[in-house]
Amino acid sequence: MVQVDVQTVLENAEQQGVPDAGHIQTWVNAAVQQAESGELMTNKATQMTVRIVETDEMTELNQQYRQKAGPTNVLSFPFESPPGMPTDLMEPTLGDVVVCAAVVMREAAEQGKTLIAHWAHMIVHGTLHLLGYDHIQNNDAQKMESLEIIVLAGLGYENPYSV
Repeated sequence: MVQVDVQTVLENAEQQGVPDAGHIQTWVNAAVQQAESGELMTNKATQMTVRIVETDEMTELNQQYRQKAGPTNVLSFPFESPPGMPTDLMEPTLGDVVVCAAVVMREAAEQGKTLIAHWAHMIVHGTLHLLGYDHIQNNDAQKMESLEIIVLAGLGYENPYSV
């Protein structure tokens, strides 16, 4: 089990449909458990952070780290230990997932998905990135999407790619 530190920096989180920490913890654990059976799960990290942000912060992060204008739904930042830092002195950390609440809410409406299902998808998606999954190449995208579908189905949500 990965312990999740949820940081919400929104003034009106409830109005934006932000799920509670319990839901987020459940979604992260489901992704980690499913990935443990896959070939990429080599990191036995015990903690991670999920940060829920406003549009302006996500826009800055997206520009700085991906050189893309505007906000995106989710970004993942796998943990990298500082050079020279003894890893046995550090708590095993997966990294950070940053989610833009306004983008998730807008996308759910545009795609005809329930807000809670889209939140679950974004948290699972971001967590899988921290675990080494990616969707740049077609075969990697198929693996990641298949895993997302399995995790979300196990949580009672529909295939996010068929809605």
